[in-house]
Amino acid sequence: MSGGGVVLALAGGLVCLLAVVVVVWALVTYNRLVRQRNQVEASWAQIDVQLKRRHDLIPNLVESVKGYAAHERGTLDAVVMARNNAVTAAQGTTVSGRAEAENILTQTLGRLFALVEAYPDLKASQNFAALQAELANTEDKIAYARQFYNSAVQTINTSVQTLPTNLIAGVGGFRAMDYFAADGGERGPVQVRF
Repeated sequence: MSGGGVVLALAGGLVCLLAVVVVVWALVTYNRLVRQRNQVEASWAQIDVQLKRRHDLIPNLVESVKGYAAHERGTLDAVVMARNNAVTAAQGTTVSGRAEAENILTQTLGRLFALVEAYPDLKASQNFAALQAELANTEDKIAYARQFYNSAVQTINTSVQTLPTNLIAGVGGFRAMDYFAADGGERGPVQVRF
């Protein structure tokens, strides 16, 4: 083999090695994006579980309040309507649409709990106290699930938007995902009135 043939064989070998490295990198990157997308979907499912639990608790909470605060019908109806809208939003709405419906429900629940302050007998009711504690526990779980979801979204969004991973993401159909964000009302300071 002549000197030119050796150089040509080495160059061909390097090109083949480079091609193998690029293909392996593309496969590893694609699989990482799939894992990240699956993590986002799994964390969304956890939010969904906690929101369903919240939606199931609210009718019981409203029923326990009705006996004590029958003339506060407007607040009770607003809670029921917000809960129904949140349940409806769970049926195929975007993340931002679902977040908006849940944020409205959170605000109306806040009004309900403010209403409870005016009824000492209701506050002393063991049934209401148990429901309120269960709802507070569920709200904590929702907050944690939202945080976990948003962390998973941040991870995949960073991967999808940075070079060179965005090349594989574009070919593989991966896209940036929406955060489950609080609306403007939840970002402001809490108003407590006595």
